[in-house]
Amino acid sequence: MSDTTRPVAVIAGASGFIGRAVTRAFARDGYELRVIGRETGTRWGDMAGVRRAVDGADVVVNFAGRSVNCRYTDRNRRRILDSRVDTTRALSAAIEQSARPPRLWMNASTATIYRHTMDQPHTEADGEIGEGFSVDVATSWERAFFAAPLPHTRRAALRMAIVIGDGPATRMLLTLARVGLGGPQRDGWTAPHHRYRGIGEEPSGPARAPWYRTRGRQKFSWVHIDDVVGAIRFIRDDERLCGPINIASPRPSDNRTLMRTLRRVTRTPVGLPTRRWMLELGTWVLRSEAELILKSRWVLPGVLCDAGFTFTHPDLAAAVASVRAEARDGR
Repeated sequence: MSDTTRPVAVIAGASGFIGRAVTRAFARDGYELRVIGRETGTRWGDMAGVRRAVDGADVVVNFAGRSVNCRYTDRNRRRILDSRVDTTRALSAAIEQSARPPRLWMNASTATIYRHTMDQPHTEADGEIGEGFSVDVATSWERAFFAAPLPHTRRAALRMAIVIGDGPATRMLLTLARVGLGGPQRDGWTAPHHRYRGIGEEPSGPARAPWYRTRGRQKFSWVHIDDVVGAIRFIRDDERLCGPINIASPRPSDNRTLMRTLRRVTRTPVGLPTRRWMLELGTWVLRSEAELILKSRWVLPGVLCDAGFTFTHPDLAAAVASVRAEARDGR
């Protein structure tokens, strides 16, 4: 039980890039903070401690999950899935058993849940769920989140696009531009592999990794870290909002425009185009996956826009420039 009159926020996965930003925001908003994680605060293996943390809390926000920026080996695939599903189930059980359940639970999800698309955007109302490993992780994650009846707790699944800020995705993209690899990244034929095959209770998609002739026109949905924080605050304070919610700029870009923007921000005059086979070699060296760059993500924030949320950074060029300026100034 809280020993203050301040509202209580439970943040799980607070040590990550997004978790740190949200934790700072809730502290500025006057919340008493309780942290659940692998190394700080209440540990995931301590179920009694997890129950104590959520009991009497006002808000629970969960960002726990192993990074997808790795090679999709069998071991890593299982760890990516289990780290999301198991922690979500643990929170669900703790809230279900709580004498004073939180009024709101926001759980991270991903805009990657939608299919590869270059023909139409996806909103919460009409988006088409995709298939394969990354999608199965997302759908398993959300099933665990919405499975239990929690009548006293409003739930929102945060389907976040790629986040622009001082995080791993933006640093990788800026590095590519600086070293002269900031041209369009073109999907195409690749040697067959099975790392993107489905996973979980209901695995989906083909066994072999798919490929598309994108010519660098694959869509790039993104969101600035300030708007992630702003959207979470907005959902927190608007009791109408629940269910899956896309957190993405209303002005998505495409890969060619993204890389041209990065070249301009880093003042790099040349950007070599990169084909799929080259990316496969490069991501093998970097211990990552080409899918993170090549999948066409075209997502629009229908629920947020309909509810009146205003994005602070709707324009990609201005968003990337602001991140670059903050990094240069050491903020």
